[in-house]
Amino acid sequence: MNNPRLAGRYAKSLLDLAIEQKQLDVVYEDIKLLQAICKSNPDFVSMLKSPVINGDKKEHVIEAILSGKVNKTTSLFLKLLIKKTRENNLPEIIKSFIEQFNKLNNIHQVKLTTASPVSNELQDAIINKVKSTTSLQKIELETTVKDELIGGFTLEMGDIFVDASILHDLNDVKKQFKNNEYIQSIR
Repeated sequence: MNNPRLAGRYAKSLLDLAIEQKQLDVVYEDIKLLQAICKSNPDFVSMLKSPVINGDKKEHVIEAILSGKVNKTTSLFLKLLIKKTRENNLPEIIKSFIEQFNKLNNIHQVKLTTASPVSNELQDAIINKVKSTTSLQKIELETTVKDELIGGFTLEMGDIFVDASILHDLNDVKKQFKNNEYIQSIR
């Protein structure tokens, strides 16, 4: 169940606590680890959201996965979520925490989607190009591969969306033929 207000409040609480304890960067790395676990393992997210599995078992699973990998503040925060039966909101809380962290540190999220994986050199070139064409200096690039694009890329940055994919071009040509734009211009 999506609850962005709840996720925002829990994320803000964790962010404020991390700032107060001067552990913001450490907690941020822990949250990025949790995000990677949630993205790579849908069974973990299903377990968190399951009303059938009780909180004690969820806590044991989380401890087994994260033992020695996260700091005490993050670990206690996860236990609090389970105690308050809010663990099903963890993916949303993670997303909200990262958004608030990025806003606090003036980091801008850029999402690059390509048909095949891109090299680190190309990623650096894209980051440099975005920096040179905008006033943004702190950029975090997230890459995704979608082979249905056929070739090219899409780039998302805030409310800006650039679609330079072959799929987009093919859809444009298809629309032009469907609307008979060439025949109408001949007459």
